[in-house]
Amino acid sequence: MAGHSKWATTKHKKAANDAKRGKEFARMVKNIEVAARTGGGDPAANPTLEDMIRKAKKASVPNDNIERARKRGAGEEAGGADYETILYEGYGPGGVAVLVECLTDNRNRAAGDTRSTMSKYGGNMADPGSVAYLFNRKGVAVLPKKDLTEDDVLMAVLEAGAEEVNDLGENFEVVSELSDLNAVRDALKEAGIEYDSAEPDYRPTVEVSLDLEGAQKMMKLIDQLEELDDVQNLFTNMDLSEEVIAQL
Repeated sequence: MAGHSKWATTKHKKAANDAKRGKEFARMVKNIEVAARTGGGDPAANPTLEDMIRKAKKASVPNDNIERARKRGAGEEAGGADYETILYEGYGPGGVAVLVECLTDNRNRAAGDTRSTMSKYGGNMADPGSVAYLFNRKGVAVLPKKDLTEDDVLMAVLEAGAEEVNDLGENFEVVSELSDLNAVRDALKEAGIEYDSAEPDYRPTVEVSLDLEGAQKMMKLIDQLEELDDVQNLFTNMDLSEEVIAQL
């Protein structure tokens, strides 16, 4: 559920309130800082940083915030935090597998907040590796359709290692092995095709269908986890029918 599944696409069409918007800005700024620290502060030589900056600008994050985060990450300005990525695993209501990806400068806080939220809203934490095996790590690029056809996109990315192109309604997504993500990104650029994001993703190998009641409980858990400052991404293997999505 990194913004790619049908239900998430539907959910994110709802207007975000100011608090959600502020949290989303904070996540994007954090990603820019980490990308600059990891791969250098020059977007032209660091495709991950370039993508994070593009995504932040599209979401209307102020340019000053973007540039300060880039400088902190690159060491050009003091004040950068020592962030680390931690993946927590667990199960939600109805036996849905949940992966919680945190980017944090305080491991104890991230673990404690995630655990207590899972417990409070019908989930439970699991041992490392006991849930992640239900997912495959993939690279996913999302691009607006505009006047493109599925074949246009497929022709552009096939030789770069793309495995599939999926129709998400207003967008297409290109799925590849994670190791081919940069090549797919470059192929889209060469073809003059704009993309909104190109990021690592977790794709479930088996899915769990939920009825309306189960979906409501699961969405409540997801909303509460997303409220946590350290949480960057959430991935689940829940499957919602069009009927349940409409009722939600």
